[in-house]
Amino acid sequence: MSSTAAERADTSVQWGERAARHAESRMLIDGELAGAASGATFDNHSPATGALLGVTAAADGDDMDRAIAAARRAFDTTDWSTNRELRKRCLQQLQAAIEGEKEDLRTELVAEVGCPVMTTESAQLDWPLAESLRYPAGLIDDFEWERVLDGGGLFGDRNVRTVVKEAVGVVAAVTPSNFPIEVILNKLGPALAAGNTVVLKPDPHTPWNATRLGRLIAEKTDIPAGVVNVVTTPSNDVAGLLGTDARVDLVSFTGSTAVGKLLMRQGAESMKRMFLELGGKSAAIVLDDANPAVIVPTAVGVCVHAGQACAATSRMLVHRSLYDQAVAEIATAYQFVPVGDPVNSGTLVGPLISAAQKERVLAAIDGARRDGAEIVAGGGEVAGLPEHLAGGHYVAPTVITGVDNSAAIAQQEVFGPVLVLLPFDDDDDAVRLANDSAFGLAGAVMSRSAERGMAIARRIRTGAFGVNGGMFYGADAPFGGYKSSGIGRQCGIEGFAQYLETKTIARRERRQG
Repeated sequence: MSSTAAERADTSVQWGERAARHAESRMLIDGELAGAASGATFDNHSPATGALLGVTAAADGDDMDRAIAAARRAFDTTDWSTNRELRKRCLQQLQAAIEGEKEDLRTELVAEVGCPVMTTESAQLDWPLAESLRYPAGLIDDFEWERVLDGGGLFGDRNVRTVVKEAVGVVAAVTPSNFPIEVILNKLGPALAAGNTVVLKPDPHTPWNATRLGRLIAEKTDIPAGVVNVVTTPSNDVAGLLGTDARVDLVSFTGSTAVGKLLMRQGAESMKRMFLELGGKSAAIVLDDANPAVIVPTAVGVCVHAGQACAATSRMLVHRSLYDQAVAEIATAYQFVPVGDPVNSGTLVGPLISAAQKERVLAAIDGARRDGAEIVAGGGEVAGLPEHLAGGHYVAPTVITGVDNSAAIAQQEVFGPVLVLLPFDDDDDAVRLANDSAFGLAGAVMSRSAERGMAIARRIRTGAFGVNGGMFYGADAPFGGYKSSGIGRQCGIEGFAQYLETKTIARRERRQG
C-alpha cells in the first residue's frame, strides 16, 4: 500500500500536522517563489476536523496582473511554443519531481481535500500521476503537427496547402477542490505539451497541492520563467481577471455550471477559447435483466469521497420489477457505508470540503423532504463520530425515493453523498428519464446483455458512459459533457487539440514546362 501502517493508524490531526510542516505557502510568478506583494495570506482549514492547517499567499489584482504579463511575455518572446524537445524534457523533469514527493503529496491531499486515503490510490493521485503528464509528453513526438494538402490552384500552377497546428497562447487553468491534483495535471500536461504558457488558479480550499507544483517547477525543472504561474487567492474578483483580461487566450475551467456560464460571458468580449468541464446529474440505469448483485455496489459508489464527483451517478433508474427490492437493499447498505476519518484505510465517506457545502447538501435534502420525498436512509449529519472530527463537515449517506424525475433533487447537482432512486417501465422510458436533464456528463447501464447495454449507451446524451462497470477514465480517453455539463474535452487527442490553433498556409508553385 502507498502509506505506512503507522500513518494509517494516525488521525487527520496528525496528517494535518505533517502536511503543514511540508506545505508551500508561496506562489510562483515569473519564475520566482514569493508571497503576495501585499503580504496578505488566507487560511487553509482541514475539512475533516475544521482545524486550521496553515496559510497561503493571497494574491490581489496586481499579483494576478504580474502573472498574466509573465505568461504573455514567455509565450511571445521565448521559444517555448516552438521548442518541442525542451517541452518534452521539462514535462519529464516535472514527472520525476512529483514522484520524488509523492507520499508528502498524498498526505497533503488527504489533509486539505479531506479525501479518503483509498481514493489517493486511484483517481485522486496514483492514476493521474501515472499518465497525465506522460501521455501528452508522448504526443509531442507522435502528434501530426502539420499535414499537406495538394490540389487546386490557378492557371495550371501547383497549389500546396500546409495545415499547421500551433499553441493557442496563454491558458488560464482554473481548478476545483474535489480532485485538485488530478485536474491540475490533466490541464497542465496537454497545455504545456502543446506549447502554451499557463496561469494556474487553484481552488482556495485546496491550494497547497498547486503551490507544491509551483515549487517543484521552479526548483526541479528547466521550465522557463513565466511559462507556468501559480496564483492563489480567495477573491472571486481577482480570479475573475482571468476571464476578462485580453492577454489570456483560453480559459480551461473545471467546476460548477454557474461559474462556467459566467466565464463564457466574461470571455466573450475578447473572444476567448473555452474548455469547460462542468456539473452533472448522471443516471445509472438498472435494466430488468441486470444482475441484482451489482445494484448495491453501484449505488454505494455514489458515496465515494462524500459524493464530491461531477461524474457521480447520483440518479439511479431501476426497472419497476426490481425497484422495491433495490430500495430496501440500498437503504440497508447505506446505513453501513464507512463514514469517518479520511486517513483510515477503510473510510469511504469523508467530509465535504467546507461548512458551506455541508449546509448546501443538507438544504437540498430538506428541500426534497418538504417536496414530499421519502428519506429511506441518512438525511442529516453523521452521529457517533470521534471527538477529533467534531468540527468536520460530514453528511450521512442518504437515499431518497418518492419523487419523480422533475423534482429538484432529481434535477440539480447536490455534490454530496445523496442518491435518488426512480423507477421506470421499459428501455425507452429509461432513456427518456436519463436524457431528461439539463446535464449530460456521464452515466451507466447494467444488463446481462452487453449488446443491449451498448444500445442504451448510444442513446444517452452524455459525454461518457459505462456499460456493466466499464471505466472510461484515462489520460488517453476524452472526458467532458453535453449540454450544461460543458464544452470541450479533457484528456485524449481531443483534449490535446483544444489547446491548439489551426493555420492553413497556401504556397503557389509554378509547374515546370
